[in-house]
Amino acid sequence: MSFYWIKTNSLIKKIFSKYIWDIPNDGNKVYLTFDDGPVPEITEWVLKELKKYDTKATFFCIGNNIEKNPDVFAKIINEDHSIGNHTFNHLNGWKTSTEDYLENTKLCEASISDLKPRTSNLFRPPYGKIKALQAKKVKQLGYKIIMWDVLSADFDTEISPEKCLDNVLNNVKSGSIIVFHDSIKAFPNLEYTLPKTLKILTERGFVFDLI
Repeated sequence: MSFYWIKTNSLIKKIFSKYIWDIPNDGNKVYLTFDDGPVPEITEWVLKELKKYDTKATFFCIGNNIEKNPDVFAKIINEDHSIGNHTFNHLNGWKTSTEDYLENTKLCEASISDLKPRTSNLFRPPYGKIKALQAKKVKQLGYKIIMWDVLSADFDTEISPEKCLDNVLNNVKSGSIIVFHDSIKAFPNLEYTLPKTLKILTERGFVFDLI
């Protein structure tokens, strides 16, 4: 498994200070985000769990998945969640030319715009991997680049659901942007972790808000 941080290092946040890693606030607010959807059944299950706690979240969607599953994407919009651009084909920016990366980002934006009256200005690079020039160009398109403070690591099939839950609960603070994945690969961990995260953080007095 590739190396990754569960809690984003403060030095990384300072070095890449033009990216949004967290959203400090006085209201004990945290920000749930979901990457890689929309995916039938998985995304719909997530929406049902969020509704149980009257919770809103931000979904960073892949354009190709939007086009394959427009009805599921419409549910995200109709239930008043936020939408973010996650490229059309989940591109790794480090392995992609800037020209191709920008074109793929624009393709995803077109997919979003076809179904959402107002376009989104939120962008998350897949894998968190984006070159400096790519980031500059994406920002010139009007996007805010949204990273994260806490990674649940639900995508990691080598960790247990219990560990996934601990990753969130032991690292969250007011202002944290938390990453989950509404994907088939992540679902065994997500199915266990998300309901408990919603319940426990609510009991701790956290408020879930939109980016």
